[in-house]
Amino acid sequence: MQNATRVTGRMRSGHARPLAGASAWIISDGKAGHEALCRGVAEALGLAAEVKRVSPAGLWRALAPWGPVPPSEKFGTPHTPFAPPWPQIAIAAGRTTTPYIRALKKKAGLKTFTVVLMDPKTGPRTADLVWVPEHDRPRGPNVVVTLTAPHPLSPERLADLRARPSGAITALKSPRVAVLVGGPNDRYRYPKPVIDKLSETVRSLAGLGAGLMITASRRTPPELVATLDEVAREAGALFWKGEGPNPYPEFLANADAFLVTADSINMAGEAAATGRPIYVFEPEGGADKFTAFHAALRAKGVTRIAPDRFGGLDTWSYTPLYAADVIADEVEQRWQRRKSLLAGLT
Repeated sequence: MQNATRVTGRMRSGHARPLAGASAWIISDGKAGHEALCRGVAEALGLAAEVKRVSPAGLWRALAPWGPVPPSEKFGTPHTPFAPPWPQIAIAAGRTTTPYIRALKKKAGLKTFTVVLMDPKTGPRTADLVWVPEHDRPRGPNVVVTLTAPHPLSPERLADLRARPSGAITALKSPRVAVLVGGPNDRYRYPKPVIDKLSETVRSLAGLGAGLMITASRRTPPELVATLDEVAREAGALFWKGEGPNPYPEFLANADAFLVTADSINMAGEAAATGRPIYVFEPEGGADKFTAFHAALRAKGVTRIAPDRFGGLDTWSYTPLYAADVIADEVEQRWQRRKSLLAGLT
């Protein structure tokens, strides 16, 4: 067990959230992506959530998700991080968090409604509710499925950021295009021809007079970063390379269109919360689940395949995709049913 922090939930405008202000635990393995999933749902519910980060080591890490919580942590005993009073809601994501959510479900019983985000590998009964993306297989009566993943970039937050853009963003030409660049992983590759192709694609956007807001990731190859830096300087674009405050939410909120690399499901899903056009650049490689995800986005009219060179920007719109609210609605309905059943029994 590492540490805990507090997350304050939000209230969705025009919609009374029955769990607003309820106590909650986010059980996190410390990975930013996993924690963002949980924060998105917690904020959609309006919870007062405490983040409890876990880091089992050695044998106990190897045994996760099927093994128990390390006995040395004395789960459920006073003066330990996981001790009563039990939260009303608990949300977890990541392989090493599964033993903790399973232990909590056993100790707290019906006092805590448990949620696992992503396939826990131990079956749907691991928690009261399990969320998986469409491209994952688990299904069941307590499994909720959405195309995109939950995240904290709610429509309300994006609208608020859009209403008060920074001076650097307002100085950009219109249309503003957010260029969200990932990098190689175990499914996609970025050899030199791909780097050259993507660089020319971005350069062609600049040639249209678009105001570019570019972000790179930790995976972005240095050669690509250097080329994008050159394009940004020539075009007067904004380019975040990982230094200083991350403007990513502002870029999403203020973009009129997007160019996103296909190696990141999360980046495409976050951009889809805006309802704005998304062009997808395909690096070399791929995998079945990525192919299925991007095909589903195209079928819904959310994305289009990026051209090698932009001769113009098309405009289209779609209903924004925000999975956190879908999952939050499911949690609320099930929690209220449980509450009414318990009231009937007592």
